[in-house]
Amino acid sequence: MVDFYYQPGSSPCRSVIMVAKAVGVQLNKKLLNLQAGEQLTPEFLKINPQHTIPTLVDNGFALWESRAILVYLVEKYGKTDSLYPKCPKKRALINQKLYFDIGTLYQSFANYYYPQVFAKAPADPEAFKKIEAAFELLNTFLEGQTYVAGDSLTVADIAILATVSSFEVAKFDISKYPNVNKWYENAKKVTPGWDENWAGCLEFKKYFD
Repeated sequence: MVDFYYQPGSSPCRSVIMVAKAVGVQLNKKLLNLQAGEQLTPEFLKINPQHTIPTLVDNGFALWESRAILVYLVEKYGKTDSLYPKCPKKRALINQKLYFDIGTLYQSFANYYYPQVFAKAPADPEAFKKIEAAFELLNTFLEGQTYVAGDSLTVADIAILATVSSFEVAKFDISKYPNVNKWYENAKKVTPGWDENWAGCLEFKKYFD
């Protein structure tokens, strides 16, 4: 059994749930209430001194940072390497999109929405422009492509799917980016665990209603 510390509304946590489903790993889910400071208990700090979620503990091996967890799950438990192929060039493209997600796309979400949601700050128009720029880039990457990295579903699609679905519940207009919109509709259909991802999104949506 693999212990998984998470919150269902978190898109990085949701990406792990989907990849675990895809490789057939059952997660022993342990809900952490961040608002109550449960990530700062001595017990959790011993597991993850950075006190972030998601955190995975596999038979005593602790790992955090969602995109590292995605790769670990495929490399350890995947029956094939299709979600994270061994070919160096294919893998490099997947890594590139994972880094695009963490450094540009998801970062733009966090920078614009989190101050409004958690600190009741006013919307920052400059931060919104960063979201639009990130979606323009993703739209360009997806020109003529069904998947974000290569010709089949990979962990890069799943990470970005978790992020883009958060933008949907935040009421960002994805339809303005036709290649992203087309990719998103397909990814929802072909990604294992989409239903649980969407249930987590709906939990997160309450912050935007």
